[in-house]
Amino acid sequence: MSAVAVFLAALVTAVATGLGVLPFLFVHRPGRTWLGLANGLAAGFMVGATLGLVGEGVQRGPWETVVGVVAGAIFVAITSRALAARPALELGALRGADARRAFLIVATMTIHSFSEGVGVGVAFGDGQALGVLIAVAIAVHNIPEGLAIGLVLVPRGTSVRAAAGWSVFSSLPQPLMAVPAFLFVESFTGALGIGLGFAGGAMAWLAAAELLPEAFRNARPVVVVIATAVAAAAMVVFQLALL
Repeated sequence: MSAVAVFLAALVTAVATGLGVLPFLFVHRPGRTWLGLANGLAAGFMVGATLGLVGEGVQRGPWETVVGVVAGAIFVAITSRALAARPALELGALRGADARRAFLIVATMTIHSFSEGVGVGVAFGDGQALGVLIAVAIAVHNIPEGLAIGLVLVPRGTSVRAAAGWSVFSSLPQPLMAVPAFLFVESFTGALGIGLGFAGGAMAWLAAAELLPEAFRNARPVVVVIATAVAAAAMVVFQLALL
């Protein structure tokens, strides 16, 4: 397996994030119930993905993974608090609270993509079959991450194309980190547990603090709960099927 092939495989996982905004091509003006349902689904998929990341991290180092989970959750909480203190924040056409929420989600996805890139590179270092397996799993769980980004951008006036661009941008660290992790697999393996834990903690906090409250504001609680539970279960089953 060459470094170029590893880079291309990780690049595919990044591009897959853009697929998450495709529903907005068919739903130009989503209603409140649709937004609530979509946020619930995105949160559920992310919770399921978090369980997979943490499970993989525990195999690499249980205590390191726990530290990573706590650090990831704290990072998102502190970032959210810092952004809330900047009411004049702007992101493209977004202003104020909308810009804060968009920036938080994009920044969180981007930062946790570093550890996912390392995971892809280390997996390919252990063998092509494992590398392909991990790359496919990450590509699939990147799609609801793209949906989460689209949910905060498109309904507030951002074009679908721009939202797709931001989604892919948030996952670009994956191909950038996959190659050095593949070439220097021994050096990166020790840090993988804390990296996967950090990614899982950040996503779990984001789902609980941002996506689910937005879902409950727009749809009936029973709809949100069912959507979240079904999505989380589907993601867990998918990841187990790949193992």
